Amino acid sequence: MEYSELIKKVHKIEIKAKGLSRNVFAGQYKSAFKGRGMTFSEVREYTYGDEVRSIDWNVTARYNKPFVKVFEEERELALMLMIDVSGSTGFGSRTCLKTETITEIAAILAFSAISNNDKVGALLFSDKVEMYIPPKKGSAHCLRIIRELLSFKPKDSLTSFSEPFVYVNNVIKRHCTCFLITDGLSEFDKSLSIFARKHDVCSILVNDKAEYDLLDLGLTIMEDFETKEKIWVDTSDKQTRQNFAHYMQQQQKKTTDEFKKLGIDYVNILTDDDYTKALIKLFANRERL
Repeated sequence: MEYSELIKKVHKIEIKAKGLSRNVFAGQYKSAFKGRGMTFSEVREYTYGDEVRSIDWNVTARYNKPFVKVFEEERELALMLMIDVSGSTGFGSRTCLKTETITEIAAILAFSAISNNDKVGALLFSDKVEMYIPPKKGSAHCLRIIRELLSFKPKDSLTSFSEPFVYVNNVIKRHCTCFLITDGLSEFDKSLSIFARKHDVCSILVNDKAEYDLLDLGLTIMEDFETKEKIWVDTSDKQTRQNFAHYMQQQQKKTTDEFKKLGIDYVNILTDDDYTKALIKLFANRERL
């Protein structure tokens, strides 16, 4: 990509991301994520107007009257973007590639963070850590993350989550809010469970409709974007299309079942969806927790 073209793309995403982060997500981000950056202080008796979710049920049961937990807000929150840059994210069939949607979502989250005086960092991964950008504040730092996402060429095309989770656990010592942005087309192992116990994890699964609804293109060559393996597939065969859709649905179900088991908030987004609605829903769900 030419430098002038890169700058134009960065500027275009910056305008869109800043507009959405200020006008759509500003308040929701703070209540959904900033509120998680809290340290426990004490318990006190419940008073009218306290939120039910702040009730300490153990103390309440012990004294037979309601008590609530009191927290002190930390001065700042560290937001870490863990972004899948493996080969499968380069797929797209209609409006854009998965990686383009991932970049826009990452930009919105980054600008929402700095608008609330938080630090934001990024880790780009395939089956290994491809690039680590330590958390910092400021628009210039956000623009650097966007530039890297637009221009970065990963060394590997496969996907593995184990090494990235271990790496972030080692370099981020304090509790942070982490967004795992991926297409979810790989298996998780126990490293996710360990990671989720230390950090507040959300996942955004970005896929393309054609991954679940195989188009009837007749006899055609299909290529695995990660392994580069190519096979001939008769897409005109109805049973083949149904089997393909079932397999992909099962893969996504495995991923979402794992998130549910670990209590990880997640949202599914298709490249031709309005992702703002999905993000608003994710933020709203967290506010109610």
